[in-house]
Amino acid sequence: MDVVLRSLEGLIQLYSYALIAYILMSWFPNARESRIGQFLTKICEPYLEPFRKIIPSLGMIDISPIVAIFVLNFATLGLRTLFGMF
Repeated sequence: MDVVLRSLEGLIQLYSYALIAYILMSWFPNARESRIGQFLTKICEPYLEPFRKIIPSLGMIDISPIVAIFVLNFATLGLRTLFGMF
């Protein structure tokens, strides 16, 4: 069970890094049009879209990715709690 927990935590951490990279790419012109940018768009946008529908942007600042990363961190905490029961 410990291997499964560590694997899931690793995947969540990797996805969090992908989200951060995707967010930072918005600061650089044409970065999202690169192959890496297109790949990150495909894997990050489906997760971020529900948060963007719920959380309004503050002017030009979109805080929904921050909330999305917090949700991933809470998922890690939930996994630890769930696997701690067994």
